[in-house]
Formats: sequence, structure tokens, C-alpha cells
Amino acid sequence: MSKGRAEAAAGAPGLLLRYLKEQNRPYSAQDVFGNLQREHGLGKATVVKALEQLAQQGKIKEKTYGKQKIYFADQDQFDMVSDADLQGLDAKIVALTAKVQSLQQSCRHMEAELKELTSALTTPEMQKEVQELQKECASYTERLKNIKAATNHVTPEEKEQVYRERQKYCKEWRKRKRMVVFFLVRQQNCLMQSLKDTPRTRSSSLRKLG
Repeated sequence: MSKGRAEAAAGAPGLLLRYLKEQNRPYSAQDVFGNLQREHGLGKATVVKALEQLAQQGKIKEKTYGKQKIYFADQDQFDMVSDADLQGLDAKIVALTAKVQSLQQSCRHMEAELKELTSALTTPEMQKEVQELQKECASYTERLKNIKAATNHVTPEEKEQVYRERQKYCKEWRKRKRMVVFFLVRQQNCLMQSLKDTPRTRSSSLRKLG
């Protein structure tokens, strides 16, 4: 065993006795080992041995529940607590619980606010964004200026004239389309009637027509 481990094992009984007095609640050997191992580097065998030693010396109490042993501080060493003191402690617990809940709610609000601030743009990023928007605005302003200065604008009167001419030509086109369709239908009817009245075969008539 190394020197460090030997010193830890030698001081284990005193350390565990202080821990059980301060906590004043029952623990298994595994609980004590889990709570103190990281901070003090105690091995599980050392913890078990020290707890059994303290119990044999009467410095702590030991209770067996099935296959598990529970260790806790001797309650005789503590002052008796009156009912009034217990009520005072209960009231203090209630007040502290309410305070903890209030602090937890405040922490949640601050965490949400921090998240919002973290996701927002930083001051340099905002300055860069403003510069880009200013450049874009200047570009649009220059384009608008050039458009206003141009001399080839179409006046409202010219637009109205173009619109009227379009309507006129569309009307004429629809009129001529109806005439052409009427003519084609009439020609087709005449042709069909001619075929019916002529004793020639239909195919020869069609060849003759061309």
C-alpha cells in the first residue's frame, strides 16, 4: 500500500465519524464510499472497515436490514429538541423552500434572457449589418435618381393610346377569325352536299378536287 493510501486509511475512522455527525442521517457503506471517494480517495474496503470499527467502539450506531447494514451517528450525543424547536425548524424549512423556488424561477428567467442575448447579433455584427444596409439603400437611391432623370418615360396618354389600339386590333382579329371559320364551315358543307348529289365515288371526287 502506498504512503498516501496508508494515510487515508489511518484517517478514515475520524473522517467518517465527522461526516456522519454533520449529516446526521443513515447511510450504507456504499453510500458513504460514493459520497467521499472522489474528494478523499477512500477505497470501499477502507470505508467498510472504518465503519465497522466505529460501530464496535460504540461511536456510531449500526442497524441491519436484510443483507444491508446501515450506519448513523449516535443520537444520544445530540441535544434534545422540543416541539417548539421542531415547529420553528419546520417553518424555517418552508421559508427556505419558498426562497429556493423563487430563486429557481429567477434563474430560469435569466437563462431565457441569456439565451436570447446569446442568439442576438453582437455590436460589431450589427455595425456591419448597418453598413451593408446603408450601401444597399444608397444603391437603390442612385437607381431611383437615374430613373427620374431619364427622358424616355412613357406618358399616361401614350399608355392609354397603346391600350386603345390593342383593343381595336384584338376586336378586328376576332371578327376576321369568325368570318374565316364561317367560310370554311360553309365550304365543307357544300363539298359534302356535292358528294352526295354526284354518282361518282367519293374517292374519285376527292382526287378530282385535288
